[in-house]
Amino acid sequence: MEINGGNVVHEILGSSGELVVLTPGGRFSKDIEGLRPLAEALVEGGKRVLLWDRPNCGASDVQFYGRTESHMRAETLKGLLTALGEGPCVIAGGSGGARDSILTVMLYPELATRLVVWNIVGGVFGSFSLGAYYVVPSIQAVLAKGIDGLFDLPEWQALIAANPANEARLRALDKDEFLQLMLRWLDAYVSKPGQTIPGVEDLDFAGIRVPTLIIRGGRDDRHHPKRTSLEVSCLIENSELVDPPWPEDAWERATEDRAAGRVDHYNMFDTWVQAAPLILKFLS
Repeated sequence: MEINGGNVVHEILGSSGELVVLTPGGRFSKDIEGLRPLAEALVEGGKRVLLWDRPNCGASDVQFYGRTESHMRAETLKGLLTALGEGPCVIAGGSGGARDSILTVMLYPELATRLVVWNIVGGVFGSFSLGAYYVVPSIQAVLAKGIDGLFDLPEWQALIAANPANEARLRALDKDEFLQLMLRWLDAYVSKPGQTIPGVEDLDFAGIRVPTLIIRGGRDDRHHPKRTSLEVSCLIENSELVDPPWPEDAWERATEDRAAGRVDHYNMFDTWVQAAPLILKFLS
């Protein structure tokens, strides 16, 4: 479906029940290992689940606009739900998907009945890691070779392989405009007073009025600190904070396994299905 000038790939699981929008983290697609088992568990619990490839993820078109990449995704989700004739519904997501979900409810409160988030990114290390991984390589590539430099990066190569139309969309970018946008997106990951999560003002949390479930970050999770979850729970008045159903260091161990090439042993999102009972209980 075309939303804001770009095609957004999506699917809805289940035939009846309230709709849950389920958003993964990073620039991972809806087909990342571990996400569908959670979606299927929610369907078994009587829900419908919308899975979607956000812009710059999976088989959807690449797009570049907005104050931050998460602001762009929130605007895209609003357009998608409106075009589908869905909403208000449950907005849920983990890691970067938690930030996308929070922003969606902040900016478009009419879309949400409830909010469910986990693995919320925050802190100096977590925020800087995102900027270094998702933004800095593209800036360096374009500074060195112009827009052609993007085609040397595995991330954009993968998105072209998943959706060949993305090659033309990338080649059509203006170098200077792209660099300006990337620098703005990078600035969101610079830790600032009054921003518990990257690129989002603490004052804007007052706009979240729906019941909210927060599954806190692990005690030993440097990417999604426990402290960030506690602070977000303080900022959302009508929120419930619960302990994670997975090990306190699950994300760090998965990161080690992934770096060592042991992806068949433990994927970053494999534990997420364990949140299904907590989510279903909250929604009931």
